Amino acid sequence: MANAWDVVHVGDIGLSRATDLQIMEWALSEQRVVVTLDSDFHMLLALNNFQQPSVIRIRQEGLNGARLANLLLQIWPRITDVLALGAAITITDLDVRIRKLPLKF
Repeated sequence: MANAWDVVHVGDIGLSRATDLQIMEWALSEQRVVVTLDSDFHMLLALNNFQQPSVIRIRQEGLNGARLANLLLQIWPRITDVLALGAAITITDLDVRIRKLPLKF
């Protein structure tokens, strides 16, 4: 049997009204990966020179929970190693972009 993901939603942990930075700090303290539709998380990584947590930004419209899970399952083997090291990942309809942290400009 494959390992199950331990997934939490910010609303389930009392962070539904938290700032993006507070969510990032929580993810860092809990060794979590942030999965989001919000570009602000990648900006926070860059502006703060963070090395963790990893952030996966989904840039696809209309995904429900099942389709999102399937998308992540498809790309997970490709990104799992870089997630542990710290990465900003963007998933579009056309590709998966992986940038190691800290982000350099």
